[in-house]
Amino acid sequence: MNPLATRATAWLATAVLALSLTGCGYNDFQRLDEQTRSAWSEVLNQYQRRADLVPNIVATVKGEANFEQETLTKVIEARAKATSFQITPEVLTNPQALQQFQAMQGQLSSALSRLMVVSEQYPNLKANQGFSDLRVQLEGTENRITVARNRFIQAVQEYNVLARSFPSNLTAKVFGYEAKANFTVANEAAVSAPPKVDFGK
Repeated sequence: MNPLATRATAWLATAVLALSLTGCGYNDFQRLDEQTRSAWSEVLNQYQRRADLVPNIVATVKGEANFEQETLTKVIEARAKATSFQITPEVLTNPQALQQFQAMQGQLSSALSRLMVVSEQYPNLKANQGFSDLRVQLEGTENRITVARNRFIQAVQEYNVLARSFPSNLTAKVFGYEAKANFTVANEAAVSAPPKVDFGK
């Protein structure tokens, strides 16, 4: 076979392969996988942003005489647990790991919510401009967490539909595209509700 015919055959085989991969959802898997990873990164970024605010909040509250120590301790412990969780790529394919991660973040949310409610009982703390600024930052971060989690949920749902639908499910098996873990139904209900944190007036 002459070189021209060989090149033409190779080009034709490449074109057929590209068309077959497109038709079976391969390119969609690439796009949706990146979309999911990007959404997950944003979730982690917003949780980290919140974790970074906690030391300043704790330091400000510690300056208030006789502040309820149990509430403060729970915030510190919840932050320690949430930030100690090892985030690995496997979290996205492991429902138990994702549930554990979400539970830890939920504990920190609850502890912070409690701290904000208790802080209303301390007029000096309420009047503290630094604490007021931190409350506003925390409120904004909680809202961003809600938005980021909603985007992640939607991205994973779109990816998983592709992974489980025919014929793209065959592509998923061939190339190892496993269904991704998502927040549970209970988590989704919480995500769709406004943040339950009392930031005062």
